[in-house]
Amino acid sequence: MKKKKKISQSFQKWLSVVIMIAFLVTTVCLWVIQTKLSENNAIKLLALNISDVREDIIDASDENLLKLTHEIAEELNQTNEVTSEFLEQLTAKYDVTEINRINPDGIIDASTYPDFLDYDMRSGAQSSEFLVLLSGDKEYVQSYQPVSYDDSISRKYGGVVLNNGGFVQVGYGSERFQKDIDEFVVGVTRNRHVGEGGSVIIVNEAWNIVSDRQGNEGKNLETVGVWIDRDKTPAGEVFIETVYGEPCYCMYQISEGYLVLAVMPTGEAALSRNVSVGVTTAMQILVFAALFALIFFLVRRLVVDNIYKVNESLSAISEGRLDTTVNVRSHEEFNALSDDINATVNTLKRYISEAEARIDAELAFAKAIQHSALPSVFPPYPNRKEFDIWAGMYTAKEVGGDFYDFYFVDEDTLAFLVADVSGKGIPAAMFMMTAKTFIKSFAESGMSVEEVLSHANEKLCEGNDANMFVTAWMGLLNTKTGVVSYANAGHNPPLVKHGDETFTYLKSRPGFVLAGMEGVRYRKNEIQLLPGDSIYLYTDGVTEATNIDNELYGEERLLHVMNQKANLSSQELCEAVKADVDAFVGEAPQFDDITMLCLNYFSPDEKGEKNKKVKELTVKATVENIDEITDFINEQLESMNCPMKVQMQIDVAVDEIFGNICHYAYPLREGEATVFVEMQEETQAVVMTFMDSGIPYNPLEKEEPDTTLSAEEREIGGLGIFIVKKTMDEISYRYENGKNILTVKKYMK
Repeated sequence: MKKKKKISQSFQKWLSVVIMIAFLVTTVCLWVIQTKLSENNAIKLLALNISDVREDIIDASDENLLKLTHEIAEELNQTNEVTSEFLEQLTAKYDVTEINRINPDGIIDASTYPDFLDYDMRSGAQSSEFLVLLSGDKEYVQSYQPVSYDDSISRKYGGVVLNNGGFVQVGYGSERFQKDIDEFVVGVTRNRHVGEGGSVIIVNEAWNIVSDRQGNEGKNLETVGVWIDRDKTPAGEVFIETVYGEPCYCMYQISEGYLVLAVMPTGEAALSRNVSVGVTTAMQILVFAALFALIFFLVRRLVVDNIYKVNESLSAISEGRLDTTVNVRSHEEFNALSDDINATVNTLKRYISEAEARIDAELAFAKAIQHSALPSVFPPYPNRKEFDIWAGMYTAKEVGGDFYDFYFVDEDTLAFLVADVSGKGIPAAMFMMTAKTFIKSFAESGMSVEEVLSHANEKLCEGNDANMFVTAWMGLLNTKTGVVSYANAGHNPPLVKHGDETFTYLKSRPGFVLAGMEGVRYRKNEIQLLPGDSIYLYTDGVTEATNIDNELYGEERLLHVMNQKANLSSQELCEAVKADVDAFVGEAPQFDDITMLCLNYFSPDEKGEKNKKVKELTVKATVENIDEITDFINEQLESMNCPMKVQMQIDVAVDEIFGNICHYAYPLREGEATVFVEMQEETQAVVMTFMDSGIPYNPLEKEEPDTTLSAEEREIGGLGIFIVKKTMDEISYRYENGKNILTVKKYMK
């Protein structure tokens, strides 16, 4: 057998002379000089573009905040008495963080922050800037910056002079600030070029891209290849990063809470250098053309052609065509290389086959374990007729990070929750099992709902090297009273339906996610469920389901389908939502786990049907309807043989409560009021609940009148509710979902 020549022998004869030395020596000096010049020009161009964008952002930010401040000032100009409570209403109406009214002496006399009252604006460096509004200026706006009393909080303040003297100061934080100017920021860089191929990228405080010519809005800055250590790379200094796969000169500045990053390809920046060097090399090419042609021919003939053949086979193998065989055997080295590649591919095929079989078996087992850990038998408590509950989980992969759970922590308290672990697959599933175990363990120990989440958070933070986290909404339902105590750890707001009304989102301030930070304490909230009420929990896999057009399913679409199917059972309602999500998504793949839970609350004593002892009547809130309300309640009292003395006391209380609603609930328009009457036979008591959608008002906070004084000496008002407190056995007030709810209880014994 003829011995094949080594490739090294073929090249040894021809590649003995070192070439290109002369070429490199003559061009290196010019290259260095031109490189320095091109870098300086690039730096100037980057700085100029950053300056322009910063000015645009600042101007847009100032304009948006001043527009809001003028609108709020107009509201104050039309109001005779400005109170902190009125300012609180304006903060909610205009979605701002803080409103302060400053009198002509520079003193805050009304504020959404009680600690700021009577504060002298001259006392601080930041606040004193606004005193120009007392010296003739009509409006003034500060830059977005940390507030003086807490460096961790950044806000932007604007001020406008009021008609009656003084001025109003309005501030909003990072969320509203970015909301107001994000739309402007998105467009500010779309048509901006730095040179020919460079661009400007704007990033928010969370390092997410707000504006980018390449359409990466919403993604982290690292997506484009840039990672900035602000401690090592100060603002205004140039550095080199690979952006969109291309080396670029980069420079950044901070403006109004945004990071403005300008990038310019190094190749474009060095254009002048390349032109100069190109002229020089063109003359040398003529000298070395023959030598280059010879080297190219040899490399092409002996090496490159064979490498191409090997690479074609490797490309096919990389694409998954593992049956491809490498057969390049012109030289001994290529012959050995072909044999080694083929042997490696055969071994890889065997390993892949074994791994696929093992992984499929393990994933199937993991999925079975995960689903077995969740309640899956419905109805779960056939003997409990106070409620109807159903839940389902649909994972994006074999296993997922969502989970739901429900269980009794005592005879009359049902715990139920839905949670979502960051990430997907096996890691999320393992973290999900850990979180589920901790939460259930603490709940069954008798802790309140906020204590359960606080203790679970501490445990999940321990050893969380993967930095995973969990969002969760958990409730504890008292099946006798219908009161749900709940806490929210960064989860989506549930949907709640009261009686025959429509579903609405239960808005409450969510706490921080579980496992996100140690020491977090969660807030307990309460909601009263009456017979026939429903509550629906879900994960963001529902609202963030995406179709092939990259459209989100969204909260509005979910609310619409919930109200269309509002009268279905809990299982039918959940299945209807899932079917609607599937129809919306169509052929697009499911990218996130979908989990939902629905609970319908019935009566503890009517075996699953609506409590027939709870009657309700809705009328217009006018004094003419007091008699109708009184007759309605008396009709229920007579069915229980209520003593006449008790009935008269109840009539007086009804007259006072409903009269207050008629006179004070709707000062600017006509509204409605609803009264619920529940006759409790076991305790021989009547419970009356008065509900209106008027302005928030808690009559129990009214100071009791001094009954030792004569009628002429006492202040007007307060006597009626005082009588109600004295004659009724129990009275409570809450403001929930935009409604005043006053409940009174009277025993008939």
